[in-house]
Amino acid sequence: MSDKTDWLFKNLHLLISISIVIPTAVIYGSPSLLPRQLDIQVNTIDLSNMLKAMMCLYLGISIVWILGIWKAKYWARATQLNILFMLTLATGRLLSMLMDGLPTGGYIFGIMAELVLGFFSIYQLRKYSKN
Repeated sequence: MSDKTDWLFKNLHLLISISIVIPTAVIYGSPSLLPRQLDIQVNTIDLSNMLKAMMCLYLGISIVWILGIWKAKYWARATQLNILFMLTLATGRLLSMLMDGLPTGGYIFGIMAELVLGFFSIYQLRKYSKN
């Protein structure tokens, strides 16, 4: 296998996470996009403040993932952060589904993607940490 293919497979979980989380961050930080994308109405400054904080948190975490792709010495930490990020989001969504009911389709996709990416990241960490 070529070096580029090896690099792609090793970083696939981070690349997929970035491609989902950065657009989600932009949507969360853009009150005009939320009603169309996620059926959320931003009616208070407090909600707008919370969503912009989430946007920046998501973007900050994405920077760590980008750093892990760019610099091999940060790859394991970026992967560990990906595991923590994805599986804690999925846990929160599962808790909400049990306590509050089913969300809209965007959030159903979110929990499935988070679970897959979280467990795939565990696999990646185990596979590539041995090398």
